[in-house]
Amino acid sequence: MNIKLLYLLLSALLLLCLAPMPYGYYQLVRFISMVLFALFAYNYWIKEIKPLAITFGALALLFQPFVKVALGRAMWNVTDVVVALGLIGLYLYENNKAGN
Repeated sequence: MNIKLLYLLLSALLLLCLAPMPYGYYQLVRFISMVLFALFAYNYWIKEIKPLAITFGALALLFQPFVKVALGRAMWNVTDVVVALGLIGLYLYENNKAGN
């Protein structure tokens, strides 16, 4: 699977967190987010794009489900939207870059 498509998949999962969902959904999203952010961090580390590697590493730590970061519902909603928009922007940027 193309790693760029995972940006869109994760964006959709994060935006669905704005809807009232069962608590288990949020836990699942946190786990999936942690795994994918770690994958993205590793991918950018290998490509030697350190700022994105560090950013995704920090996001993996933020979203990890083991030691919860208590931001409150409203702040998590803002975080989910900002991260989703960033992932969509990165997807568009990389697709545009690949097309040139």
